[in-house]
Amino acid sequence: MSVITSVAKEEGEKKEKKIEEEDVKKSAANNDKGSLEVPTEKMSGAKINDDAKTTTTATDHVQLLPNGGVATVKETPSSDALTTSKPKTNKAPQLQPQPDDPANSVSVSMLSYHEFTQRYADTVEKFMALDSMDKSKDFLLQNAHILLQENASNYLLLACLEDEMNGFHDKMKLVARQSQIISSIADLAKSLKLHPGNVIHPFFQRMQNKELYAGFMVAVEEFIQRVKARAITKRKEMDEERAREIKEQGANAEGAVDVADMPLEERLGPGGLDPMEVFESLPESMQMAFESREKDQLEAALRAMTPEEASHHMKRCIDSGLWNA
Repeated sequence: MSVITSVAKEEGEKKEKKIEEEDVKKSAANNDKGSLEVPTEKMSGAKINDDAKTTTTATDHVQLLPNGGVATVKETPSSDALTTSKPKTNKAPQLQPQPDDPANSVSVSMLSYHEFTQRYADTVEKFMALDSMDKSKDFLLQNAHILLQENASNYLLLACLEDEMNGFHDKMKLVARQSQIISSIADLAKSLKLHPGNVIHPFFQRMQNKELYAGFMVAVEEFIQRVKARAITKRKEMDEERAREIKEQGANAEGAVDVADMPLEERLGPGGLDPMEVFESLPESMQMAFESREKDQLEAALRAMTPEEASHHMKRCIDSGLWNA
């Protein structure tokens, strides 16, 4: 190769290299000026799920080679850089449980006994009057959040005692059975380590077994006997308290004399009857009226009786001196 040819070739390569460098500089300048010649983006491996939408793109970038040439390099950004959170759909607001909703049983248990009776006495009274096991089960399933509370158990116990003391023995026995249904469900839940509401069905299924039902009724009868014994004790306590109050009232009255300290012949009334004996034989409503010295209360007690019964008691009160005709 001649020197002239070699020099010409070398000059040509330099000129070509210079032209390529100028083209690259022009391209870069156009990009800086906001030219429309932007890198081409191609969708590659787009991926969508329920929570986020990920889009991956390949971008062309220009790179100078060591020999002065130009090459195009494709770069794929990481998926993390292109992941954007998809707006979550707003869910419907949760409704707050209503006072009688089973989900609100915790709030029912927080009530005091007085608050509980004000709100739910009618519900407990309806349960007390159910004479059928099937009806009791259905009613319990609807009102478990009320009836399976300690306040409801206490209400049933006091109702049994009150019915027995007022002479409503048959009613007391029915209430005693209903009370034992509640107690048995609570005991079963404790043994199975479950919420009482979850053992209503298992309890009544057990009652389909004759032997298990017989055992349940034995427990009911034992409970009835305890109620009767407690009623006798309670009546005695009330009588003693009443006598003490009468004595204290008499001692506090000016110039009062304790009738019990008087000889029998001196305390007999105009009709020859002992006022203490007559007082103790009166119905409780009349005793309370005499103790309170409220005439309206005595009249109300008499109106609640038959005319014959009211006349009988008032005659004895007059004859004993408890009431001045």
